[in-house]
Amino acid sequence: MESEKDASYTYWVREAREDAAPLPLPRKLTPQDLSNNSHNPPPTHLGSLWNRAGTWEEKNLNKWASDRIKELLISVGSLEFYSGGRAEITEVSKCVGDAFLVTVRNKKRVGYTYELTLKVKGEWLIGNGRKNVKGYIDIPEFSIGELDDLQFEVRLNDEKDLGHQDKLKISQDLKLFLQPVREKLLQLEQELKDR
Repeated sequence: MESEKDASYTYWVREAREDAAPLPLPRKLTPQDLSNNSHNPPPTHLGSLWNRAGTWEEKNLNKWASDRIKELLISVGSLEFYSGGRAEITEVSKCVGDAFLVTVRNKKRVGYTYELTLKVKGEWLIGNGRKNVKGYIDIPEFSIGELDDLQFEVRLNDEKDLGHQDKLKISQDLKLFLQPVREKLLQLEQELKDR
């Protein structure tokens, strides 16, 4: 009766038996192993050499993307405004987010999500003289494919010395940075896709 039970019920054997094949031992590939494989090249694949099947592989691009965002946005330069003002982005004071390249099923996909704060300074004709103004442009969140809906908020440092109309004028002028900032971020997106 026990032989019938054994024959009808199987389970995973955790102990190796004498007649079982030996377990494979891991070993490093030698240059000869690689050259033996080179005469029979695989179809073109993306990603690492170890991932010839093109299965899931993710590469972190945070440092590259953060450095590139800063470089691109500082290169916007200064803008002249019809109101008699002029301003420039002097620093990317906050650059928080993630950028990555994923290879899945032998197809490349890129993505990113970032939050930015840009430090700006400028000079406006206010009253009888010119006034230096500093402030920030906050971009709360943006990610790949969403740059058409890019929005940001303007904060001014020296609000005490400015009248309400002057603050509005300066804020409206600084919002004109939207288009050049969007163009630079689109450039980043394209460079990310080309990596």
